[in-house]
Formats: sequence, structure tokens, C-alpha cells
Amino acid sequence: MTLLQGQYLQWIISGLETTLGLFFLSLISGFILALLLASMRISSIAPLRWFVVCYVEYHRNVPALVQLLLWYFGLSAVLPYSWSEWVNQHGSEFFFAYVALTLNSAAFMSEDLRSGLRSIASGQMEACRALGLTFLQAMRDVILPQSIRVSIPPLLGQSLALYKATSLAMAISVAELTYAAKQIENETFRTFEAFAIISVIYLMGSLLIVSVGAAYDRFIFRTGSR
Repeated sequence: MTLLQGQYLQWIISGLETTLGLFFLSLISGFILALLLASMRISSIAPLRWFVVCYVEYHRNVPALVQLLLWYFGLSAVLPYSWSEWVNQHGSEFFFAYVALTLNSAAFMSEDLRSGLRSIASGQMEACRALGLTFLQAMRDVILPQSIRVSIPPLLGQSLALYKATSLAMAISVAELTYAAKQIENETFRTFEAFAIISVIYLMGSLLIVSVGAAYDRFIFRTGSR
């Protein structure tokens, strides 16, 4: 009996939907947070800069799995009872996986964005301030749009890492793709086939992200050569 039919296929489809949902939600939230962190990192306010430095170093040097377990087992224990009840009723495993992956990816993406910001001539910020723009207005309207364009290739690399990191959510029983393969393996004892199937699915998703990066590089090359 093939594993790509019946209940097993439903488990794989459901796991893929959960994986993609976790990936896109974490990617969007992480990118927004990364923009904020990168802006704080280059601000003139020292406490903000030091906060971002500590934030980034923590997420860089502590394994993502440990961060996930810390959020799941640690934060749920210190939340107010009413909050904890609400989270438990609305899928606490998915919620904490989303939080952990968002915060982790934001740390890495903020560094990519900061590198993009550093590539922009400092004179542009000075010109914006001379024209009467505030720091936030200059960042929003002039600096960030340019830096994001420069940062897209490394950001796509971080997106690929985040896509693969969603498999860590299995550790707290999020029913994503790897969890689905484990379910099938427990039911059928066909370990190789179950994990071979999801390996192909992960590979296809990863190649899609890589192809987006390659297409962007070609686009930049064409526009830059004009």
C-alpha cells in the first residue's frame, strides 16, 4: 500500500499546510520585527543599540531548538492564568513555535538589513535631516527602501533557513510535515518511505526559494546593465 493515499496522504497534506502557515507567518512577522531592530541598531540612542546587540547575540548563540523549548515550557509557566488558558485553547504548540521562530529569524534578518543600511551613503541621511525629515521619516521614505533591495539575497537565504527550521516544531508536537512523517512511521513502520516523501517535499520548497533568489539576481543584473 502506497503512503500517498487515504489517511496517510491527509496527514501529509495537513502537515504541509501547517508547515507553510508557520513559515509564512514567522517570515512576515520576523521581517517586520527585523526592520525595527535594524533601525534601533543604527539609532543614536545607546540603550536601544545595546538592547539589539544583546538580542541578536542571544539568538545567534543559543540553538533554535533550545529557544523553542524555552518559550514553550518556560513562558507558559509565567503567563497570567487567563492568558495561559486562552493560549492553550487556541493551539499553544503552534503559537509558541510561531513566537520562537519569529524572534529567531528576526535576529538574523536584522543583521542582513543592517548590512544593507551600512551600504547606503551616510550623506543621504544627512541630506534628509537637512531637508527637515525626522529620523523615522528618513528611514521610512529614503533609507529603508534602498537597503531592502540590497538585502534581498541574504534575506532569501534566511527565508530558506526558516523554512527548514519549521521542522523543529515537531519537538513540541506541532503537527507539521516532519510530525506527519513520524505519525506515518509509527503506524506503518515504513520509516524510510515516510521520511523520503517529506524529504522530497522539503527539497521542492527549498529549490523554489533558491529559484526566487536566482530570478532576483538575474533581474538585478539586467536592470544594472542598462
